[in-house]
Amino acid sequence: MSSATPPADDSRSLTRRTAAELAQMLRTRQVSSVEVVQAHLDRIHGTDPGERGVHAFLHVSADSALATAAAVDRARAAGEQLHPLAGVPVAVKDVMTTRGMPTTCGSRILDGWIPPYDATVVRNLRDARMPILGKTNMDEFAMGSSTEHSAFGPTRNPWDLDRIPGGSGGGSAAALAAFQAPLATGSDTGGSIRQPAAVTGTVGVKPTYGGVSRYGLVALASSLDQAGPCGRTVLDTALLHEVMAGHDPLDSTSLTDDVPDVVGAARNRDVAGLRIGVIRELSGDGCQPGVRARFDEATALLVEAGATLVDVECPSFTAALAAYYLILPSEASSNLAKFDAMRYGLRVRPEKVVDPTAEQVMAATRAAGFGDEVKRRIILGTYALSSGYYDAYYGSAQKVRTLIQRDFARAFENADVLVSPTAPTTAFRLGEKLEDPLAMYLNDVATIPANLAGVPAMSIPAGIADEDDLPVGFQILAPARADDRLYHVGAALETLLEVRRGGPLLDRAPEISSASVAR
Repeated sequence: MSSATPPADDSRSLTRRTAAELAQMLRTRQVSSVEVVQAHLDRIHGTDPGERGVHAFLHVSADSALATAAAVDRARAAGEQLHPLAGVPVAVKDVMTTRGMPTTCGSRILDGWIPPYDATVVRNLRDARMPILGKTNMDEFAMGSSTEHSAFGPTRNPWDLDRIPGGSGGGSAAALAAFQAPLATGSDTGGSIRQPAAVTGTVGVKPTYGGVSRYGLVALASSLDQAGPCGRTVLDTALLHEVMAGHDPLDSTSLTDDVPDVVGAARNRDVAGLRIGVIRELSGDGCQPGVRARFDEATALLVEAGATLVDVECPSFTAALAAYYLILPSEASSNLAKFDAMRYGLRVRPEKVVDPTAEQVMAATRAAGFGDEVKRRIILGTYALSSGYYDAYYGSAQKVRTLIQRDFARAFENADVLVSPTAPTTAFRLGEKLEDPLAMYLNDVATIPANLAGVPAMSIPAGIADEDDLPVGFQILAPARADDRLYHVGAALETLLEVRRGGPLLDRAPEISSASVAR
C-alpha cells in the first residue's frame, strides 16, 4: 500500500499511483483530474520521444484528454454522480477505432486515417469519462511479438531500452511500465496482451472470447482476437475490465452473460482449497532458467497459502503453435483484403503507368503500405486457403483446435485454474530475432492455447530472472466465462509475491528520466 497522499503538485508521485488510488483521490477531491492528466502528459513528454525514448505512443491527445478532465472536475464539483474511474486517464492501443483521433494499427496503409466512429470499448471509456491520453504503438495489424514490426518504429522496454517490450501490444505495456499511464487497453490474438505484460512487469488479461466487444477492433483473426485490459496491479486491471466488458449488439460474437464480478474477485485473497493445475507441456523444456525458477517459487507460495497443486497433461498443446500459424494467417489474409486503396487510407499510383487500373493501384498500394511480416502472413494464409490445400492445412488446424479445447475441458475437471510461465524467456534485445520469424513466433507458445480455446487468461509479474535482472510473467488460465477466477488467484499471488519481495515489482525498475532520453 502506498504511503500518505502526496502534494497535488508532485507529478512524479501522481504517475506512480495506481488507478485505484487515483480514483480514490479524485473522489475525495485531494487532486483534480486535470492535475492527474497533466502529470501523465508531462511524463510522456519527458520519456517517450527521442532516439532513446520509450516510444510507447503513436499519437498523444493532450487537448482532448485535458478537456475531458476539466469536464469531470466541473461535474464532480457540481455534485454529479460519476463512474468510479471518472477522471482517471487511460491509453488506447492503436488497433481500436477512435472518433476524431488517428487509428493506424501501426501500418503505413492507414497512416493519417481518422475514423468517424468509436470502437465499443472506446465508447465505454468515454461513457465512464476516462480521459484518453492517446494511441499506443503496436506491431503492424497486431502481427508480432516485439513491437518491432510497427511501421513507425519500435517501442523500447522501460526496464532496458535496448530490449523489446513484447508484442503486439508493446506500446500499452511500456506506457504502464514507464508510468506514462495508469491503465491501458490491449488486444490479444495469441498473447499480445499477456506476453508484453510478462516482459515489462505489468498485468494483462485476455478475457473470455466474446466477453469484451470486438466492434471497432480492427480485425486480425476474427475467431481469435479479444480486447482486454492492461494495468500495473490486478485490482486496477479488474476495474478497467469492468468498464470494457458487457454485451454489445453490434458484435455478433458478444456474450449476453452478465459480466463476472472481477473487482470483487480481485479483493478476495484467500486461495485455501483451490486446485492449481500445472500444465506439463508448458512448464518445462524451452524455458529460460530464471523463468522456471520464478514460476516454481510462485507455485510454492500458492501451496503455502493453502492451494493444492495438480499435475495436468494437455498433449494437444504441443501442436497449438503450428495450428495457430495456419488459422491466424488464413483469417488475416481475408480480413486484410479490405485495405485496397479504394475507400480509405493510403493510395499509391504505380510508377510508369499513365492510366492504371484499380487492380494496379491496389497492388501498388498494398506493396508500399504493408510491411514484411504482414505480407508474409498474407501469403501463408492465402496459400493455406487455396484450392487443394484447404483441408490439408486450415481444416487440419481447426481439428487440432478442437483437440485443444477438449484438453482444456478435461483439465478443468481436475483443477480450478491452470498455470504456466507466460513466456519462455525474458525480453530479448531489439533486432535479435527479426531475421528469424520462427524464433519470434515461439514467444507465444504458452499463450496461444487460450486463444484457440476462447478461455480467459492473465499474466502477472512473477519476479526477476537472476541471469539478466528482467521481469518474468506468471500465467493463469480459467474456464470460459470464469474470468473472476483469474482475478481471485492473481490478486492472491500478487499479494504473496509483494510481501516476499517487499513491494511491487516495478519499484525495482530503472528510473527513466528526460535526462536519460536523447533528443
